[in-house]
Amino acid sequence: MAYDEALAERVRDLLAPLPGVSDKRMFGGLAFLTDGNLTVALMGDDLMVRLGRDAAEQALTRPGARPCDIGGRLMRGWVLVDGAVLDDDVLAGWVDLARSFVSTLPPK
Repeated sequence: MAYDEALAERVRDLLAPLPGVSDKRMFGGLAFLTDGNLTVALMGDDLMVRLGRDAAEQALTRPGARPCDIGGRLMRGWVLVDGAVLDDDVLAGWVDLARSFVSTLPPK
C-alpha cells in the first residue's frame, strides 16, 4: 500500500526537529518512531495514531477516527484517522496525542 507523500512531509515537519525521532517503512506504509517506539504511521491517505487503550476508545468519538484494523486484526490502543480531516491543526493535535502517550514508554 502506498502512502500520501504530502502527508508524510507534513508529519515529518512536525516530528523531525524532536530528539529520538526516525521514520521507516512498515505495514506497507511509513512509520514514525520515537526512541524506537512506533508513534504514528501513514496507511494510504490515513494516519494511524498510537494512543493507548483508554485514550483510543475516547478518540473514536472524534471526527474521522475509526478503529484500527490491519488485515482483519483489531489494533487495540490505536486509531486510524481519515486523511480528509487532517488539516494542519488537526494533524498536529493527533501527533501531539501520540507523542504524549509514547513518551510514557521506555525507549527500545
